[in-house]
Amino acid sequence: MTEAKTTAGDGRKAPRGRIDKRQAILDAAFTVFARQGYANACVKEIAAEANVAKPTVYNHLNDKANLFRQTVQLTADEATARNLAAVERLAAPGDDLRAALVAVAQDLLLCYGGEQSQALRRLLYAEIARFPDLLDTVQGQGADRITEAMADRLARLTLSGRLNATDPVCAAEQFIAMLSGPMETRSRYGTRQIPTAERNAMAEAAVDTFLKAFG
Repeated sequence: MTEAKTTAGDGRKAPRGRIDKRQAILDAAFTVFARQGYANACVKEIAAEANVAKPTVYNHLNDKANLFRQTVQLTADEATARNLAAVERLAAPGDDLRAALVAVAQDLLLCYGGEQSQALRRLLYAEIARFPDLLDTVQGQGADRITEAMADRLARLTLSGRLNATDPVCAAEQFIAMLSGPMETRSRYGTRQIPTAERNAMAEAAVDTFLKAFG
């Protein structure tokens, strides 16, 4: 947060301290929800984790359900930003396209296999029946945006003659699937830490397969 103040919903200026408290509450909520699950997490524990009074949590986020929704949304937005930054590296791939794709694949695997991303997926899997709206929110604002950004980069590389991806969206989906699928199984759904060398080998294998199809 770079600005000292921001506009509140009623048009007034919200002091920075209020913004920081809200962020602290959301960060603490994700920690507690990831550790306890939604049903077992309590607002009192979240308040203690955030080092604020319990009423402060309600003042900022109304109730436990809204707190969960806001926490998932914020975490998904942060994960999306990291993935989009990785894809953006294809804006200037240089002369060695394979090396550029491998670098992007490594970054995407690092994002996908990160502790926060894995915890977010576990929460979604566990609570999707209780919060079905969150899947559309996370999918539409997260996964779909990443696929669209990748498709755009692949389409530009195709136009420049460096790829042969007649359907860039399909190519983007397959590129991402060749990374996320193995990461999910090899990490045993986030319960096993993948060594760097193994992760890099996964990236190279995915890129080589991708280039055989679209190179």
